[in-house]
Amino acid sequence: MPPTELIASARNGDAAAITSLLAVAQPDIRRYARATCRTADVDDAVQDALCLLHRHIGSLRAISAFSGWLFAVVRRECLRLARRGFGQAAPLEELGEQAEIAVRPDHELRLDLAAAIQSLPAHYREALVLRDLEELTIDEIAARLETTRETVKARLRRARTLAREYLAR
Repeated sequence: MPPTELIASARNGDAAAITSLLAVAQPDIRRYARATCRTADVDDAVQDALCLLHRHIGSLRAISAFSGWLFAVVRRECLRLARRGFGQAAPLEELGEQAEIAVRPDHELRLDLAAAIQSLPAHYREALVLRDLEELTIDEIAARLETTRETVKARLRRARTLAREYLAR
């Protein structure tokens, strides 16, 4: 992140400091946009965030809040761009292997799904089966497994990720 003196000068309206701040902050903005936005929206989010930084740096209350403020701007831009694209058809290139899965016969999909679930470690498999097959709530699963809600949510998230990776092979 940029030094506090640069942020302070930019906040006070120094044009050269604003230009330098934009140049210094751009790689961080791009990195965060790549992690937050859809691939197609990264460049737009970076450009919009840089424009907002240029226009609103003077409204920054605390210099120490710069990085949090900047990342909030990027996150909002990514959400705005995602909402704008909501409901539009995705290009076929982005669908990739999902299209291959969609045309497979149901019996093959069932076998693959059963194999994916069976490949999970027991604690992940148990949480996934209780939630997605037995349709228990998070609280019911936590009570049955004698663990916390957070643990159940983490196990479900990890189990679904592992199953998705297994099916993508």
